[in-house]
Amino acid sequence: MSQEIELKLNLPTKAVPALRRHPIFSSAARQGNAVTLDNTYFDTPGLALKQRKVALRIRRHGRVRLQTVKCSAVSAGGLTQRPEWEHPYSGAFDFSAVDAPKVLKLLKRHEAALQPVFSTRFRRETRLYAPREGVRILMMIDTGEVIAGEQREPICELELELVEGCPLDLLLLACELAADLPLLPNDVSKAERGYRLHLGYEPEALRAELSTINLEETPVEAFRTLAFSCLRQWQANASAATHSTKPEFIHQLRVALRRLRSLLALFAPALPADFVADWRERLKHNADRFGDTRDLDVLYDEVLAPVVAAATGVEEPSLTRLTGLAVAARDEARDAAVHDLDLATQGRLLIEFTAALHAVPTSDLIEAVDLRSFARLQLTRLRKKVRRRFEAAADLVPAHLHALRIALKRLRYGVEFFAPLFRAKAGKRYLQCIVRAQDALGFVNDVDVARGRLLGWAGEDAELRAAAAFVSGWHSPRYARLARRALRELDPLLWGKTPWSR
Repeated sequence: MSQEIELKLNLPTKAVPALRRHPIFSSAARQGNAVTLDNTYFDTPGLALKQRKVALRIRRHGRVRLQTVKCSAVSAGGLTQRPEWEHPYSGAFDFSAVDAPKVLKLLKRHEAALQPVFSTRFRRETRLYAPREGVRILMMIDTGEVIAGEQREPICELELELVEGCPLDLLLLACELAADLPLLPNDVSKAERGYRLHLGYEPEALRAELSTINLEETPVEAFRTLAFSCLRQWQANASAATHSTKPEFIHQLRVALRRLRSLLALFAPALPADFVADWRERLKHNADRFGDTRDLDVLYDEVLAPVVAAATGVEEPSLTRLTGLAVAARDEARDAAVHDLDLATQGRLLIEFTAALHAVPTSDLIEAVDLRSFARLQLTRLRKKVRRRFEAAADLVPAHLHALRIALKRLRYGVEFFAPLFRAKAGKRYLQCIVRAQDALGFVNDVDVARGRLLGWAGEDAELRAAAAFVSGWHSPRYARLARRALRELDPLLWGKTPWSR
């Protein structure tokens, strides 16, 4: 068995000539002529291998045929590590080289039912990058297509495969290339793309993963585990948003960036100060590109649409005019978000942050602190901040309620990040209370934001200003009820027992 370590980077077809001309690629040693690779992937009619995250491929290169078995990969930021077994194919499957008992048992059990499912055909150009002793990296440009029945999907990617060195060497090379080229890390293998095409799968927005940290990890190790999870959410939604108009992709991209910034603040005592400050600012700037899109979607769907549906009488004409302004602003914001979703920028940030994660040093002082104790300290600190904001919000002033909501959201993220370290049932109940209060305060904030925007669009138009006031008034009973309910339910949460209590 060999361990494949590679970094997969997507790029637009029109950028391939620039990649070939790039000094790093053009000066690297050519590894033979470009070759065309035909690959057929096999599985059972019920896709038993896919269900166990195993891929079986026969590759034809000229007269040479190779059988390859690959297992599920550990991927983040496009960097993938996975076991594989490869040897010549003579016309019949041979799994004798597979030395992982569970994988071997799976393959032998389904061998008789294996059949072609999809294929890939692409042209590969390969260069060997060897900048210094101890570092050798294959750079491979693949251009072609994935084929599943009558369905086809283009392939255009750069794969960096580690021959000698460490994963950081791959990332540093990618940083150099991404400085000049539009490269976006991609965790989706050609096999996964083939299965998606075969199944007619439409990608859904990727939500935050559950925390998988454990007590054996140091604070820095736990931070990396959680940060890679956020990276996967960011990367998947950035990639999907370029091919879809669904607003949820942009929303989940922003959630990933927000969680990542909260994570940096949460683990700040264990991390270099300049690393935390630099990346919190860069991630905030990136998230700000897409802020209006989500706000205007919420304004229309949650604040304006219910009023329009219920409205009858003299307010309708002016309300219709105001709604038209809101829809126009929402559509303009969506177009701007797509325009601002520059893959080159997103790719560069993803690669640079992944490289920075791998390079984060450890502190002997911090590493001596066990993770559970570190979590207790940080969660207690976050709860104290929520308490201060809670006391200030007793006056129900919108700015104070908004500040409370932000502090509560950070506490929620902290509880979610550290959840595996504490009692599961208690943690679940505590989170449910936080989410309920956060949702209530979220609605309150949505109405406050909508009030300001609607009045801004109305300007000096008396009828439009009256329509804006009607919208705010329509929501005012629920607004007041939810604001008071949130404060009432938070009281025992902030002064009672916590899941992380000793």
